[in-house]
Amino acid sequence: MVRTRFAPSPTGYMHIGNLRTALYAYLIAKKNNGKFLLRIEDTDQKRTVEDSVEVIYSSLSLAGISYDEGPDKDGGYGPYIQSERRDIYRKHIEELISMGKAYRCFCTKEELDRDRDEFSKRYPDKPFRDKCRDLTGSEIKAKTDQIASCVVRQRIPETGTTTFTDIVFGAITVENNTLDEQVLMKADGLPTYNFANVIDDHLMEISHVVRGYEYLSSAPKYNLLYESFGWKIPEYIHLPHIMREDGKKLSKREGDASFQDLLDLGYLPSAIINYIAMLGWNPGTEEEYFTLDDLIVKFSPERINRSNAIFTRDKLTWLNNIHIKKMPFEEFQKKASEYYPKDLSSRYDIEKIGKLIHERLETFVQIKDKTDFFLKVPDYDISLYENKKMKSDPATAKIMLEKIIPVFDTVTEWNNETVFSAMNELIQKEGCKSGAVLWPVRIALSGKLSTPGGASEIADIIGKAETAARLKAAVEKLGE
Repeated sequence: MVRTRFAPSPTGYMHIGNLRTALYAYLIAKKNNGKFLLRIEDTDQKRTVEDSVEVIYSSLSLAGISYDEGPDKDGGYGPYIQSERRDIYRKHIEELISMGKAYRCFCTKEELDRDRDEFSKRYPDKPFRDKCRDLTGSEIKAKTDQIASCVVRQRIPETGTTTFTDIVFGAITVENNTLDEQVLMKADGLPTYNFANVIDDHLMEISHVVRGYEYLSSAPKYNLLYESFGWKIPEYIHLPHIMREDGKKLSKREGDASFQDLLDLGYLPSAIINYIAMLGWNPGTEEEYFTLDDLIVKFSPERINRSNAIFTRDKLTWLNNIHIKKMPFEEFQKKASEYYPKDLSSRYDIEKIGKLIHERLETFVQIKDKTDFFLKVPDYDISLYENKKMKSDPATAKIMLEKIIPVFDTVTEWNNETVFSAMNELIQKEGCKSGAVLWPVRIALSGKLSTPGGASEIADIIGKAETAARLKAAVEKLGE
């Protein structure tokens, strides 16, 4: 069975790269009727942030990515939190030491730094080898009696090569004597990622390992661990970096948005998932809009690009608009209700406003700016009436507004159609361009250059009395 996993560290937020890793692992499992696991990798206790596990649960749920096994869904392969698997790691580290594939290192950081510096000067083209790797049994016992704690390092063969195949990057071969002897177990008794991920992936029967490109260079060392235990090596899928447009990696420290940040900015989870799926992958067609169900059918790791992906907010915003347009209106209104200005629904027909903005919205946080003028026309400069294309300027605008007011007063059944008809009546009478009337009326009613809907739609929503009041106020302003 295909079994994949998402193994985040609980560091406080879900960044875009992490979410893409989770998504790809999920898609591979679901496309192959397999299982998708959640494992919490909290062995680096210094980086662990309180309540971060809840952030992980919440983020996956909002993204629509459901896991089959995890800390709260035991599938028989738990525990699914690494800090609860200490005894498992101890057992396997002792086994590795007994096989001569790992060794205890008693050096202090200062000793290692000094030895490494001296070694690099003498052998600039060779990886550093710890002097503890050659300690005899009696020397190890003596060190153990004297020193309370030590780390355990992987013993790398001095000769030979290690070859592995990655679905994205193909076959890769490295000389063993170029690999550093990484720490497998820290002095606090907790494993490093480099050891724990191998043990956990094997015991949890993970068939496909999906992770970032930064781990590609470590894959040979992982393979040597698998081979030491006589275990089957999983399929590797290393993902290219996600970069900013300036060529730098996405980074929360640099102010780049996390998944939650994007949600707070009014992006839909479905649009974010759609967009990040295409950061490094393409379906081989011109299609760009995908639901999660679409992706399960169409996704293939063989179509992941080796090149770094570029994150652009403009493309995400474009996709978000498409996802908003495709939302059923009732669903849209439910979401939009979180963003409408206070008192808007008590004063005006919120359904009409919703239909006006539904397909014009790029993100939900735009709702306030697109609808606040319904409650109160903002102060604005009369230069807004200046529009050469519409044949409008402050002087002609004042004239047209003075003429439309009595025309509107004769309208008995007030709605979008009758208001538009009234304005068209004036346009025909004056023999002018339609913009000469429509532009100043819309500016007078909204005080904005850009609005969701035209003059007649706005007038319909705010009503006949409010329309008359705003037009008269505009005439007075233009006469000052």
